[in-house]
Amino acid sequence: MPSASLTRRHASLVTVRALGNWVNLSTPLGLLIARLGQAQVHRHERGLYLAESYRLRFPVAGAFTVGNVILTAGSLEQLTGRGQLLEHEEAHTWQYLYCLGLPYYLAYGACVAWSVLTTGDRALGNFFERQAGLAAGGYLNP
Repeated sequence: MPSASLTRRHASLVTVRALGNWVNLSTPLGLLIARLGQAQVHRHERGLYLAESYRLRFPVAGAFTVGNVILTAGSLEQLTGRGQLLEHEEAHTWQYLYCLGLPYYLAYGACVAWSVLTTGDRALGNFFERQAGLAAGGYLNP
């Protein structure tokens, strides 16, 4: 069982992430994208927003993250029912914080290019996807 100080520390880090991703504009951008995609947005624990029934065809993904907003064309049950996928997408929320928000796209794009050049796949050699967990993100499933 985690100690109370660890729990307080984790809660403090989650608050820093939530505030940081608002300040660096990635969460407001995620909410705008959710609105443009006609997704239904729900507040979730740990400062996350889950957006279901996203209707735009880009990007092609089962789920994707912008700031603290996790979007899916499917339902919340599909996203939360696959606990590892939610954990994978939540890992990307930290990456937005570490990259100071919108510069994440430049770094992520470079990692996609590197991955395609070295493995022929957009995720297998992608630093960000590897750090978030390839299997958890569904990249290692047949």
